[in-house]
Order: sequence, then structure tokens, then C-alpha cells
Amino acid sequence: MPAALRLSVGGLDREGLRSGLSTQGVLLNAFAELLLDHAVFDVREPEDIRVVQCTVGELGLGGGATLPEVFASAQGQGLALCPPDTGPYLRLAMPSQANAPDSILSAGRSPAGAIKVASAPLSDDVAFPKGFYLRVVDGQQWLRGYRCDDEYRFSPDDRFAFRRQFGS
Repeated sequence: MPAALRLSVGGLDREGLRSGLSTQGVLLNAFAELLLDHAVFDVREPEDIRVVQCTVGELGLGGGATLPEVFASAQGQGLALCPPDTGPYLRLAMPSQANAPDSILSAGRSPAGAIKVASAPLSDDVAFPKGFYLRVVDGQQWLRGYRCDDEYRFSPDDRFAFRRQFGS
């Protein structure tokens, strides 16, 4: 398993998060804005977590997988979903993420170079964003929300960030 990034999640309200993201020059799409408006971004006590990245293929899903299949495989390997408010904190902690191999921002598929933050969806509504992903396009940091249904198949190369339990 790759090295874990230690991350403090929580402690800021949504305006504090937006301010921090803006100060760091992070751009948001409309789905990220919608997610940030959710009550899960009310102030809560900070908690320290460890975040690891892996591809769908590294989870043993060489033929790709749906979001529920990705989450189930990761959990079967001792990984957990991140708290739902992890995305903005992870974006702030990763200013040096590699530039994406293309500049396409929205193509109806998982974007190249994106790191999707694995967290439980905040709504069962397919029209509501499932979560955040981090991406750098032409040197510009992004925190973007994404939508998909439970039938969408992520490719083996799609990268997710999961929570790793301390001591594991």
C-alpha cells in the first residue's frame, strides 16, 4: 500500500474553507459549490486521518468497476471511506499535484489525472454530485464535484483517495 498522507479534516466552516481555497488559487466548479453548501460543512471538531491513493486496478478491479464496487473492494482490503468533508482539506494539502495530461474539464467521463475522494454520497439523487475530485489543469488547481449513477464504470486507471486506519 502506498504511503499515507496525514491530514486534518474539520475545524473550518464553509466560508473558512472557501477563503482558504481562494487564497491558494483553487478553482471550483458548480458541483463543488453545491457540495460545499451542504450541512456536512458546518463546523465540526478537526480529526486527523491518513489518506492513501490507489487506482481501481490496484484494488483488483482490472476490468473497471462501478462506484459501489470500487468502495466495496477498497473496504475489503482494509481501506475506509473518507469523511464527506475531506475534499477541500485534501485539495489544500496537495498544492503540488501533477498537471493533468489533458486540458479537458468535462467530457462525460472520469477526467484524466483526477483524484476522486472516496466518501459516502450525500444524497441518493443521481442529479446531486457524488463527491469531489482534485485535478490540476494547465497549472491551475481545481476542486471539482462529480456526478455518476451506480451503473457508471470507472476505468482501471482511475485514481481514488481512501482513508487508511491508523496502525494499518
